[in-house]
Amino acid sequence: MNQSSQSFDLVLRGGAVFTPSGLQNTDVGVRGGRIVALGSFADAGEVIDCTGLTVLPGVIDTQVHFREPGLEHKEDLESGSRAAVMGGVTGVFEMPNTNPNTDSAEALADKLARAKGRMWCEHAFYVGATDANAESLAELEMLPGACGVKVFMGASTGSLLVEDDATLLKVLKSGRRRVAIHAEDEPRMQARRDFRVEGDPSSHPVWRDDESAILATRRVLGLARQAKRRIHVLHVTTPAELELLGANKDIASCEVTPQHLTLAGEEAYPRLGTYAQMNPPIRSGAHRDGLWHWLRQGVPDVWGSDHAPHTKEEKAKPYPASPSGMPGVQTLLPLLLDHMAAGRVTLERVVDLTSAGAVRLFGLTAKGRIAPGFDADFSIVDLKSRRTVENDWLQSKCGWSPFEGVTLTGRPVGTIIRGRRVMWDAGLIGTAIGEPFRFDETIRS
Repeated sequence: MNQSSQSFDLVLRGGAVFTPSGLQNTDVGVRGGRIVALGSFADAGEVIDCTGLTVLPGVIDTQVHFREPGLEHKEDLESGSRAAVMGGVTGVFEMPNTNPNTDSAEALADKLARAKGRMWCEHAFYVGATDANAESLAELEMLPGACGVKVFMGASTGSLLVEDDATLLKVLKSGRRRVAIHAEDEPRMQARRDFRVEGDPSSHPVWRDDESAILATRRVLGLARQAKRRIHVLHVTTPAELELLGANKDIASCEVTPQHLTLAGEEAYPRLGTYAQMNPPIRSGAHRDGLWHWLRQGVPDVWGSDHAPHTKEEKAKPYPASPSGMPGVQTLLPLLLDHMAAGRVTLERVVDLTSAGAVRLFGLTAKGRIAPGFDADFSIVDLKSRRTVENDWLQSKCGWSPFEGVTLTGRPVGTIIRGRRVMWDAGLIGTAIGEPFRFDETIRS
């Protein structure tokens, strides 16, 4: 296809580009923030030499906690999104357990206003489900900037909790978009509180055991069928859950995290202590290997970071006074690339887990595909380069990562959003340009 040099604002030249037809050595022409053509092109307004690099569709992290409003000492929308683009992430779905909770139209509008001009990446916000707002969720989930409804079946950071079946069914019957679920059974965990051992974070997965997760997942699957509602089970930690979810793909999708696919409790708790504490917990190496089995089978749909930062001072408290959660948005893509380098996952599956899966599940408009007409969002990586995760590279306010000191193969080199570079070679470029995602199901509103 012939295009004059004046046709393009930007050309990505010489890279291996992951297109709908697979990996191709081709140029990508961009105009007005959208992809115009693939081919071989003359100079444009800006040309980026991608020789030796791989150009992926923009990576989307569908679970982050950026803590604003109310908990900005841990993270805020600016710092969290800065960490995202430094790690090659072009967009995020942010969670509602802030202070106050994001559980109303006013709270959602406040988050969108806070994000404008401050968030480096594209974004959307979950609305938290409660007994009080259950009947209004059908309206709330359709608001611009909303990625859907989030349900906490088990208590975690914050006060959002829907633990009983009657309320959960009421939530599932209100609306039609896919509902994200934190599936841990609160009554079982309350009954098992004595399994926590003072000062021993390795007792965390004993308290919040396999059955707490499986029981909640089984319960919500039954209620979803009763309500005829699609669900998305977050941060799955047990192979038994993935087997169950694989048998219910007509109504349920699911997510796995880098933490649960990289860390094993036998090593993590002695080395990291409370820094390895999260909900649901890091479990055994056998659990981790079982998750990989089902990932290779194709059951998990997305790879989400569950970025949930706390300060070092907070994490230093003795267990169980220590809070659960760890940062991860900046290491989301590097960890997956490292697993790819080790032969555990293919490039095709990397793209499926980080962009195509999110588009398929949530109906993102004009995202997740390198083809004409789609937004020019790219995560540009060097698949062979090695980098050690060091503190001075990390951008999160919390100032730490469970993967500090770990050398990973595969490095995000550039983050491009709507045709504009926001990160290149570990340096930020320009200003925060993130805009709210648009969704097929809400575009009329």
